[in-house]
Amino acid sequence: MKVIQLHKNNTTLIKKAAKNDREAQQVLFDTHAPKMLSVCRYYVKDFQKAEEVMLNGFLKAFTHLKQFQDTGSFEGWLRKIMVREAISYLRQAKKIEFPVDDLESNQYQESYNNVHSNMDVAQIQQLIDELPEGYKIVFVMYAIEGYKHQEIADMLSITEGTSKSQLFKARKQLQQQLQVLNSSHYGTK
Repeated sequence: MKVIQLHKNNTTLIKKAAKNDREAQQVLFDTHAPKMLSVCRYYVKDFQKAEEVMLNGFLKAFTHLKQFQDTGSFEGWLRKIMVREAISYLRQAKKIEFPVDDLESNQYQESYNNVHSNMDVAQIQQLIDELPEGYKIVFVMYAIEGYKHQEIADMLSITEGTSKSQLFKARKQLQQQLQVLNSSHYGTK
């Protein structure tokens, strides 16, 4: 078995991987796969499908690795590929719907409800998974990935108002779910 020295300089590793050095690609995969799988899992409920999305994302990343410019973080570049791949998968599976209201977008002001909970990550992920796909995608992109509403709108081919309304509805539904869980844990229900 050949041991690959961990590169202090990630740029060298990326350059080798761009030249189809399989060992360098394997190191990049092993280093980033756990985080990228969790990114895909945010969007795709089924673990095996999320894993498939991640693998397709890595294939695209390695195919286009020469296009990576060392101006930002490699992980951030890779993460964007995974998000786009997850959205593409959901579109192909026709799972994305964005319910439209008659309400104007300015009614969806940022609302926060500080519900304190002793939930673990798996429970929170389960609550997010129970959201309708449109709500879930916008919520994850905004609250977890840190995209702005305009970026979300551009990536999903929706309006900025639709993005805001989907986030508002997702938060409202999550807050209701948390309140039900918290009240049932404390025996008030």
